[in-house]
Amino acid sequence: MSFVVGMTGGIGSGKTTVANLFAELGAAVIDTDAIAHELTGARGAAMPDIARAFGEGVLQANGSLDRVAMRQLCFSDPTARKRLESILHPLIRSESIARCRRADYAPYVMLVVPLLIESGAYREHIDRILVIDCAESVQVARVMVRSRLSADEVQAIMATQASREERRAAADDVLTNDDGLDELQPQVLRLHHRYVEFARKAPVREDT
Repeated sequence: MSFVVGMTGGIGSGKTTVANLFAELGAAVIDTDAIAHELTGARGAAMPDIARAFGEGVLQANGSLDRVAMRQLCFSDPTARKRLESILHPLIRSESIARCRRADYAPYVMLVVPLLIESGAYREHIDRILVIDCAESVQVARVMVRSRLSADEVQAIMATQASREERRAAADDVLTNDDGLDELQPQVLRLHHRYVEFARKAPVREDT
């Protein structure tokens, strides 16, 4: 399997923007959030089990997951979040690793896992951890604009994730994203060259 960098960061840290920059440089980007959306779309592979577990109230008319209803349910009932995760996470992990195995066309893989630190489920499949870091006030402001959530709602989501300090402590590399593209691009280019070199020297690894 290719050399795999696991990218993570809190909500609003800018993971998608950074992933797009790595993709422009030739990395194979595999985003577990994108896979989750595929699995929970109309006729998605996870939807039959989700419908059985939670009922019609979390489905939209086309059969896809009603994300607003599901988010409200999970915040009001912690057991609901655990049930949803027990359905989704194994499917996401299996598909992510399968795509990593098929990514030998690229110099390395950037595997984007928002809850990489929290879950620990991907550690055996990655070679290096990259954390996208920014001030918590920046996270809140970005998510409020992007998702039209209140500050309290954003902070409630952040409270379910690893702390900024926990992510930084687990990182092999930290990329700072407080000030936009001018700050990001030189950091991404520097890390890209580093990962290409790491990948060139890395022994071929067979994953189970």
